[in-house]
Amino acid sequence: MAEIRNYTINFGPQHPSAHGVLRMVLELDGEVVERADPHIGLLHRGTEKLAETRTWVQSVPYMDRLDYVSMMCNEHAYCMAIERLLGVQVPERAQYIRVMFDEVTRILNHLLNIGTHGLDIGAMTMVLYTFREREDLMDVYEAVSGARMHAAYYRPGGVYRDLPDRMPKYEVNKFRNDKVVRDLNAARDGSLLDFLEDFTNRFPAYCDEYETLLTDNRIWKQRTVGIGVVSPEQALAWGFTGPMLRGSGVAWDLRKKQPYEVYDRMDFDIPIGKNGDCYDRYLCRMEEMRQSNRIIKQCIDWLRKNPGPVITDNHKVAPPSREDMKANMEELIHHFKLFTEGIHVPKGEAYAAIEHPKGEFGVYAVSDGANKPYRLKLRAPGFAHLAAMDDMARGHMIADVVAIIGTMDVVFGEIDR
Repeated sequence: MAEIRNYTINFGPQHPSAHGVLRMVLELDGEVVERADPHIGLLHRGTEKLAETRTWVQSVPYMDRLDYVSMMCNEHAYCMAIERLLGVQVPERAQYIRVMFDEVTRILNHLLNIGTHGLDIGAMTMVLYTFREREDLMDVYEAVSGARMHAAYYRPGGVYRDLPDRMPKYEVNKFRNDKVVRDLNAARDGSLLDFLEDFTNRFPAYCDEYETLLTDNRIWKQRTVGIGVVSPEQALAWGFTGPMLRGSGVAWDLRKKQPYEVYDRMDFDIPIGKNGDCYDRYLCRMEEMRQSNRIIKQCIDWLRKNPGPVITDNHKVAPPSREDMKANMEELIHHFKLFTEGIHVPKGEAYAAIEHPKGEFGVYAVSDGANKPYRLKLRAPGFAHLAAMDDMARGHMIADVVAIIGTMDVVFGEIDR
């Protein structure tokens, strides 16, 4: 009688839902996964080591390139770690701006995840809808920082500059006539806050559209309900955070449990799942976007009424204004020293964590008193999630592996730093 044995296949790295940089070795019994072995290292860029050769501020743009879907959130944790080492107080207006942009980034992240997760498992239309809204939020990024993705907008001590009074506008060209451009620019006549407020008013209706497409769609439910089930105990044991943990019914959110910036003043809820499967995690992300929308509205309301500085006035940490720098020798020296040497951070160590869209993103920074980090260690939420791949995929079919990778919301920039 012929010997029955399992066979092993390479799932990726070229597979579209393996994100191009994950090599997954699957041991199969027919089409059933007996073992899943994720291999990382195909993207490794040595971010933590590179940071040791750059000044503290020069490493801010490296943070954008970690999870390149949640750019400003990565910067936030890094800047908070530096501020803890320096003992610097961030102006209140800058704290509100940071919270607002963290939530804009959360919506950006979840839109990409829900759109591409749908795409991975056969729901083609979803990604077209979600990218429509991402375009508006990318314009907000561009208006405030000049870049659509890698913003480098947060700085130790605050943010780079205040919110602009106008939004970039579309222009008539051979693809867009006068009427189309007028419609596109309808919400762009005012400031960035006006544009963002208009977006927050429109967004709940967009969320309803996504839910119409997916939430009760029987094919979507067949592909996600009961797939990749994780119990609350397992989720905690594996070090899950974010929607992966909350989808299993654990109400843990750093914005509520360990508030930072002005989150303790915000009114919002933490959505949690019941069954810990792919479907519950999808529902959690959907509701998180609605809650982020609420937080953004509260921030807009406060920012309209309270002008003020957006970065610390300690010129050993942040540069003086151009006007002061050109009128005062002392300020010119500060400016010159900051941009040639960088900040001299006192000896010590600090850990700062934020509720990143994917989970707890932490930065552990060690300073030896120089102008560069002595050591930098990043706590990437996706790393712990990917480590549980074997347990989550075992007993499922090959097609379900795609759904499980999608529900993890992995981005390899942070996992494979």
